[in-house]
Amino acid sequence: MRPDTPAENVDHTAEAARLERTAGLYPEDAEHLLLQAAAHLELAGDRPGATTLYDRLLASDTPLEKPYLVRALKASNLWEYDHEAEARAIIDGVRAAAPRDPAPWVIVAEALESHDELEAAQDTFTQGTVLLLTDVPEPPYATLPLLFGRHRVRRMLGAAHDEWDALADTLHSSAISLDELHDPKRIWSLGSDNPAELQAEISRLQAELSTYREALSRPFPVAVLHWSAPELAELTAAYPDLTSEYPSHEEHLATIEASLRELAMSGTPNLGIVTATVPSYEAFAASEAASPSDTILLPQYATTLAARGLAVAWPPQRGSECWCGSGRGYGECHGVGA
Repeated sequence: MRPDTPAENVDHTAEAARLERTAGLYPEDAEHLLLQAAAHLELAGDRPGATTLYDRLLASDTPLEKPYLVRALKASNLWEYDHEAEARAIIDGVRAAAPRDPAPWVIVAEALESHDELEAAQDTFTQGTVLLLTDVPEPPYATLPLLFGRHRVRRMLGAAHDEWDALADTLHSSAISLDELHDPKRIWSLGSDNPAELQAEISRLQAELSTYREALSRPFPVAVLHWSAPELAELTAAYPDLTSEYPSHEEHLATIEASLRELAMSGTPNLGIVTATVPSYEAFAASEAASPSDTILLPQYATTLAARGLAVAWPPQRGSECWCGSGRGYGECHGVGA
C-alpha cells in the first residue's frame, strides 16, 4: 500500500501499525518501513504519532542511512501542528549540515514554501541546487525536484529567469511548459466563467497529475537480486552449493543486466533491482523453514525485498550512477550499448 493512497480508500492508522510490526521483524529495514509508517500517520491526521516515529529513528543506536531525510520530514511534520519554532531550528540545522542527498533540501524548502516563506524557500532551493549541481555535466534524476521547486518559487516571486531556471526548462519533459505550470495567475482561471479558460486549466492540471503519478509509481512486479562482491563471497563461502548459481561476481553482474534487458525487450514493465545481504537472506530462509542453499528461495527472497519497498528502478535515470555500485555513470558502466 502506497502512502499516497487517499484516506477514504485505506485505514492509514492500521497500515502504519502493520508497517511498525514489519519493522520489528526486519530490523535491517526499520528506517525505510518506519518512514512509511510515519507518512501513513500524517495522512491519518496523527501528526504527534508521526513525530514519535521520527524521534524513534533519530534516537536509534543503529546509524541511519539518511538521517537528514528523517530530520527534514520531522521538521515538515512539526510545522503542520503548531511547532514552528522547533521546525525552523531543525530546518536551519539541515541547511547547515549541507547533505549531499537532494531529498532533505526539497522537503525543507517545500515546508517553507507551504507556509509562505517564499524568500527562504528560494534560498534553500538555491543552496541545495548550487551544492549538488555545480559543475555536474548532467543532473541526476533525483535532483530534478530541486530545480523544478526553485523554478516554481522564483516564478511566484516574479524573479527573472537565470541559468538554473533555463536548465529546469530544458529538463522538464511535460507537454506543458514550466512557466505555464508555475504561473501564479493560474489560480484565477479556476474561478473564471470562460469555458475555454477552464478547459485550458484542466489540461494543465492533468499534465501535472500525469507527471506526479509517474514520479510516485514504483511497483516492481519483477525485481532481480543483486549481491555486492563482499556479500556474494560470504554467501558462497557459507553455502558452496550456490556457486553453481553464482560462478563469479562479474558473471553475476553481467547476468543481472542481460536478464533485465531481455525482460524489457519482451515488454515487461516496471523492472527493478533489490540488493541482498547474507543475514537478511538467512533470516528469510529461516522464516520459510528452508535451507539457504536452496536456489528456489532466491527469486522468492527478491520478491519479498521488493514488496518491502526496497527495489530501485531499472534502468537508472539519465545521469544516475550504475546500479552495480561501481560509482560510475550507468552509461559508462553496465549501460554501455543499451
